[in-house]
Amino acid sequence: MSLEPAAGRDRVAGAPAVEVRGLHVSLDGTPVLSGVDLTVAVGEWVTVIGPNGAGKSTLLRAVGGLLPAPGAISLFGTPSAALRRRDRARVVATVAQSPVVPPGMSVLDYVLLGRTPYIPPLGRESAADVTAVHDVLARLDLTGFHRRELATLSGGERQRVFLARALAQGATLLLLDEPTSALDIGHQQEVLELVDQLRREHGLTVLATMHDLSLAGEYADRMVLIADGRVAAVGTPHEVLTEHLLATHYRASVRVVPGAHGPLVVPVRPR
Repeated sequence: MSLEPAAGRDRVAGAPAVEVRGLHVSLDGTPVLSGVDLTVAVGEWVTVIGPNGAGKSTLLRAVGGLLPAPGAISLFGTPSAALRRRDRARVVATVAQSPVVPPGMSVLDYVLLGRTPYIPPLGRESAADVTAVHDVLARLDLTGFHRRELATLSGGERQRVFLARALAQGATLLLLDEPTSALDIGHQQEVLELVDQLRREHGLTVLATMHDLSLAGEYADRMVLIADGRVAAVGTPHEVLTEHLLATHYRASVRVVPGAHGPLVVPVRPR
């Protein structure tokens, strides 16, 4: 199965996957993001970190077109505001922290929802849509679960199903909001390794938020630290995951030590 969307052929040559300039977002009259700039190159994995309430999830929702956001947002060189909803869904797929799952829905039916941008209004999925979904299920080792109800699956299995729906959209930009927050350490590694493998094999671009700083540092090409609604630092994991920055913006006592794939953040008791 090709994960390249039809909309991907209309990219502006050399344009980044995501470009955000001067983004301001207020929720219920309260400023959440103020003047945020962000660039994500095609094929890059960028992880947004920051303390609770910093605006990480709000940033992802704005990039995904899920809330109004004054400021300039472009996806693959096309202004986000110029994209129709169906066209945007063919370019960007979002995996939320806690996706809403209708009661009794099977894995197959849930992943088929990812084909909605390709189904005509009042139409039904085609044989090609069903084939695309089965290809994704096979790719994520979920074929044996296709008749199971989502509610009967483990946390790691459900997370793979949520990812399968996103991939079924054919989008090449994945927005992952805390993709490992409800998983044990084994399933965390399983999901992140799968995302990284798919990114490398199919040229996907990943913009994620994560709380686990060590895991974030092992998988991200670059990191963006947001604090108080603004970008506080941007750079490689080694440049962003420093004891000084984490003490300043998380008010945490930590030690940062070298790891095999990136810096590891170890909490320590304050003296």
